[in-house]
Amino acid sequence: MSDESAGATAAPAPVFEIGHQYIKDLSFEVPGAPKVFETPTTPNVTVNVDVAATMLGQGSYEVALRMDAKGEAGGGPLFLVELVYAGLFRVGNLPEDQIQPLMLIEAPRLLFPFARGIVAGVTRDGGLPPLMITPIDFVALYRRRVAAKAEAAAAKNGGGNA
Repeated sequence: MSDESAGATAAPAPVFEIGHQYIKDLSFEVPGAPKVFETPTTPNVTVNVDVAATMLGQGSYEVALRMDAKGEAGGGPLFLVELVYAGLFRVGNLPEDQIQPLMLIEAPRLLFPFARGIVAGVTRDGGLPPLMITPIDFVALYRRRVAAKAEAAAAKNGGGNA
């Protein structure tokens, strides 16, 4: 086998590129300001994270990382943060079954540090200590999503046989 024929059968290299990142939506509130600043308190903070990927065209995707954080203290909300941070990604030369995990695991993993910095900055600029969101296990998030989808499909198929 010659070098020319070996090169002709080699598959093109996979492509995974981020083209642009941006804040798609941002909301921040301190509902009880300025009264909440009179007595410093440590809030009970809950953070919810979700990822969505939308195909824009052949090999082009928007991946949106949504973070909702709520701090409660004294029986009421101390702060509310809602952020949708997105990126435009380009993929190519990949098997179809690898694209969804790439968009829902690796893409948000790249976006996360920037989104985390925005949440920390907006809470700090809102007069509160910066909220430093702990790293997210996007693999576990993806697996939960796949399992929930499988359960829903099984329930739908099981419900149709009854």
